[in-house]
Amino acid sequence: MRNCSFSLRSAGKLLALVVVVWIILILYISQPLLRHSDHDYEQDKTELILARLSRATSELEILRTQNQELKSIVQNYVSSSTLSKNSDNNDNFHHASSIIGGGLHRFNGPDKQYELTRRRLGFNLNELRFFLRNSLSLNSTVVNFINQHYANYLYDLDKIAERDLLWRKNEFQALSNTVIHVMERLQNPVDCENANKLLCKLNKGCGFGCQIHHVAYCFMMAMASNRTLILDAQNWRYVPSVKSANAGWNLVFKPLSNSCTLNGSYIPKHWSHNSKAKVVNLPIIDALRPRPDYLPLAIPEEISQKLITLHGTPSAWFIGHIVHYIMRPSAEMESFLAKARENFRFRTPIVGVHVRRTDKVGTEAAFHPLSEYMKYVEEYFDSMEIARKRAEKTDPLERIVYLATDETSIWRDEIKPYEQKGYIFIGDSQIAQTAGLGQRYSIDSLKNVILDIKLLSECDFLVCTFSSQVCRVAYELMQTREFDGQGKPRFDWSDSFVSLDDIYYFGGQNAHNQIAILDHAGTAEEIDLKAGDLVGIAGNHWNGYSKGTNKRNKKTGLYPGFKTVEKVDVAKFDAFEGFQ
Repeated sequence: MRNCSFSLRSAGKLLALVVVVWIILILYISQPLLRHSDHDYEQDKTELILARLSRATSELEILRTQNQELKSIVQNYVSSSTLSKNSDNNDNFHHASSIIGGGLHRFNGPDKQYELTRRRLGFNLNELRFFLRNSLSLNSTVVNFINQHYANYLYDLDKIAERDLLWRKNEFQALSNTVIHVMERLQNPVDCENANKLLCKLNKGCGFGCQIHHVAYCFMMAMASNRTLILDAQNWRYVPSVKSANAGWNLVFKPLSNSCTLNGSYIPKHWSHNSKAKVVNLPIIDALRPRPDYLPLAIPEEISQKLITLHGTPSAWFIGHIVHYIMRPSAEMESFLAKARENFRFRTPIVGVHVRRTDKVGTEAAFHPLSEYMKYVEEYFDSMEIARKRAEKTDPLERIVYLATDETSIWRDEIKPYEQKGYIFIGDSQIAQTAGLGQRYSIDSLKNVILDIKLLSECDFLVCTFSSQVCRVAYELMQTREFDGQGKPRFDWSDSFVSLDDIYYFGGQNAHNQIAILDHAGTAEEIDLKAGDLVGIAGNHWNGYSKGTNKRNKKTGLYPGFKTVEKVDVAKFDAFEGFQ
């Protein structure tokens, strides 16, 4: 960081100087009040004195305001210095300086509507780009021109967002600390014996991402009912040879509690929110009846206003923090991850590509060649080139891709044309072999899928299919990051992806709705909208249109995505009671 002459000591001297000037000004203006003469009580003198008193009062008020601003500058200087030390990018200090120079109102941050509108601009621009590219007959030159326009707009939007960098940093950290505190308090009760508990059995017949989401669902239910989550992983289909309690889980992850287990002769009762039983057993999300309002994609109402203001996909941020707590690696797993990063020379900027095939193709997802993924990888790096030129950076940009796949032929056959273009692929083709159906539930496969998820979440951008729970877990974990690959603070990663199929969702979730903000007269394949209509979204076609059902007239069809906004569901989570 560059040397800066402005310090707390010099700021204190400046404050003292302001006070001295303030006193001198008071004495100067008040001189007529201190003089005694025979004409003091004459009308003209009285009016003069009153006028000077009024002026003095006004000047004092101005100085008082400036003094408060100066105090705020000193306080925020400490924050800006701390922020700069946490980053390798010296520009952060200059962002802090520009914030200080911009006025006192910025220290409190922008209001909710400003943040929603700023993010909405980015979403609408992307929807317009998709519409133009997919609806018009455009040659490659025009498409490239549109993409350059889009990248240029994004750079300017990022600059606008940087204005409130310090405020956003503090708000996100406060929210993260609150959620982490609630989870740690819930999982480590002072009196475990008498604590109410929720039993979650890790016996769901599905793949790794699905099982992690099952535990995340259990955790959300525990927080909603204020119960300590007890994980029973004895029959976990991964590492089935390990039968001792949760030993298989503890090979790769830390225990969910440091001290609380299910001891004694309790017989779990069937789950209900208001159950008085000490221990309740939770069914899988698909079998849960009745369905409470705090199922995904709901967020706790106690943090909802701040979270909606700060983040583009609040549910992914909330679930991401739960998944991050669940997937805290064991010491052995942490060593495995660190060694893999070193062997791969994992570095940024980097795009994560997750290609899921094998059992998914033809059942849950369509086949997508690598070329479909790489189109968006290329667009991302092209956008980065434009941003770097705008920022006057001249050092060469490596185009690095972290490739995670369960299909070995991609490494053998499909990456070669892109390597010839200068792309660098990192990862391990052997991981694809252990992800095959024959070895999917071995310890090696378990460690490798965790590795893929962790490194995908550490990429700057994701290209994948959200029909795959592995990629959705990586996307959720991405939302917990506080810095990008260059050490620059970043907290909202909600738009850092392209999905070739589904929008973001949580399996078994409650209805995902949007609200119409503009009227729309639909054609044969489209539905009519009136401002205020509730629309249940089924998916985004990534061409400017989404598909959904208008809850007012029960019609299903396409509608322009830019004419709706997300409806964020909020619900009461008992574990957050008392949060301020």
